[in-house]
Amino acid sequence: MAEGVREDGPAVRGRVPLCGVRAAEGVRAYGLIVAMWVRSTMAYRLSFAMTAFGNLAATAFDFVAILLMFSHVEALGGWSLPEVAFLYGTTSTAFGLADLVLGSVDRLGRRVRDGTLDVLLVRPVPVLAQVAADRFALRRLGRVVQGLLVLGYALATVEVQWTPLRVAAVPLMVLCGGALFAAVFVVGAAFQFLAQDVAEVQNAFTYGGNTLLQYPPSIFAKDLVRGVTFVVPLAFVNWVPAMYVLGRQSPIGLPAWCALLPPFVAAVALAAAALAWRAGVRAYRSTGS
Repeated sequence: MAEGVREDGPAVRGRVPLCGVRAAEGVRAYGLIVAMWVRSTMAYRLSFAMTAFGNLAATAFDFVAILLMFSHVEALGGWSLPEVAFLYGTTSTAFGLADLVLGSVDRLGRRVRDGTLDVLLVRPVPVLAQVAADRFALRRLGRVVQGLLVLGYALATVEVQWTPLRVAAVPLMVLCGGALFAAVFVVGAAFQFLAQDVAEVQNAFTYGGNTLLQYPPSIFAKDLVRGVTFVVPLAFVNWVPAMYVLGRQSPIGLPAWCALLPPFVAAVALAAAALAWRAGVRAYRSTGS
């Protein structure tokens, strides 16, 4: 494949468009492809309703396991059931949003292996938008709904002295957490350009990270907590801001002002993911088929 088409979409009118124009093109293309798949899904509404309910029920078993734990103990690592439900609800909602928007990128390795990625590269549309929207699964809304239900229960039962900052922190946690998970999805997809059979490795950081963050940091070794804070900063999805909202101390001694960092951490993570994606696309070599 020629060098010119190995960029994230070919050059437009002989020149690389501005980043803002490229982003707008990508969002528009993503919306059009998603709308196509949604129309296809809604052609069989009963099937969609059943699969969405099945997705909601399957993800609900994670919280059922937590409820079973609390049927035998009053606290988990010093955290009450409403506090753990707060962790569960925030991370599940954030992850559900990222999975809904970008969950399809884990199929990239398959496209690299069978050569169908070449078809996407020659289209005048950003490759990431095409890969992310491919086979858009509206049924994943079930995970988002389930996370919101648990979060609603947590907010109704947790004992917190609410202030304007703490109230604002809750939706910010969900949005920034979704952005952080989205960055992990994109970095994992970029790595599949080099090693095609790494979808399970990617899942260890996405699905595995979501499961990890559903539980209080106090039950894990401090080295693990440091790793997901300073190496792969998933702790900023909910652990760090949640400790501020709930009035708890960090097990690794983070100051309270770190609760303000999720937007900045999410922005840096997204920038790093964009660079990783571009590097992956440029390193791609066609199958030659």
